[in-house]
Amino acid sequence: MSKVIDGKQFADNLCEKLKAEVALLQEQHDLSPCIAVVLVGEDPASQVYVRNKVRRCEQLGIHSVEHRLSAETTEAELLTLIDQLNNDDAIHGILVQLPVPDQINDKAVLAAISPKKDVDGFHIENVGAMAVGENQMVPCTPLGSLMMLQDHLGDLSGKHAVVIGRSNIVGKPMATLLLQQSCTVTIVHSRTVNIESICRQADILVAAVGIPNFVTADWVKEGAVVIDVGINRIEVDGKSRLVGDVDFDDVQEKVSAITPVPGGVGPMTIACLMYNTVAAAKMQNNI
Repeated sequence: MSKVIDGKQFADNLCEKLKAEVALLQEQHDLSPCIAVVLVGEDPASQVYVRNKVRRCEQLGIHSVEHRLSAETTEAELLTLIDQLNNDDAIHGILVQLPVPDQINDKAVLAAISPKKDVDGFHIENVGAMAVGENQMVPCTPLGSLMMLQDHLGDLSGKHAVVIGRSNIVGKPMATLLLQQSCTVTIVHSRTVNIESICRQADILVAAVGIPNFVTADWVKEGAVVIDVGINRIEVDGKSRLVGDVDFDDVQEKVSAITPVPGGVGPMTIACLMYNTVAAAKMQNNI
């Protein structure tokens, strides 16, 4: 039986450490880490994500400021708000919940956020810094995935890591972080030839493609460690349920460890947002 990596427990443990660090910052430096969360429109999933993030902030003693804007908000109005937040010294992190409405260019929005306050880690300056090994703000989902891998495996050097998916949010930064850990890294995607045979070579397999139950047991090597980033909603017997990109029941018996969906990478993404917010507050105050 493989080990199920409990992302919820790991996230809770990380947040307990962050809570203590936040209390210390307040006590020793009179500094309260603060994140501004901007939600444009009424997307139901985005509202749930924002609610979960704000709840985590409250648990840790991190101050959060919410800006809920109408779906008719223009790009210029949103950029004006971001500029105000960039220039507010009391705000240490800025998160604009994606997706934004069609009239707003999300790339322009991400580029407008100060790299020092980019707690999502999506600004091109932070992406470039990560590419040359000077990590500043690292995207939350890859960071959380790496933390769980290091906790389970220890030293990752020499491992062959295969990342399924080449998105700017997960696939590419995940590959970069694994390369920093001296893994041999392969990225596979929709144009890859013989994708199954490449995945079967992986000591570490990270699935981030957004296709339900895409990876089955015949795709994985005996004893591999599998990180399932996918969150997909499907209908089973008339009921809605969440599944990952990996067919958990099929793959579990073959691998040494695997993250479940839900309860795996998802909780770590929010925990790492908190981690980045605390880190940003310290950097901006030279602590």
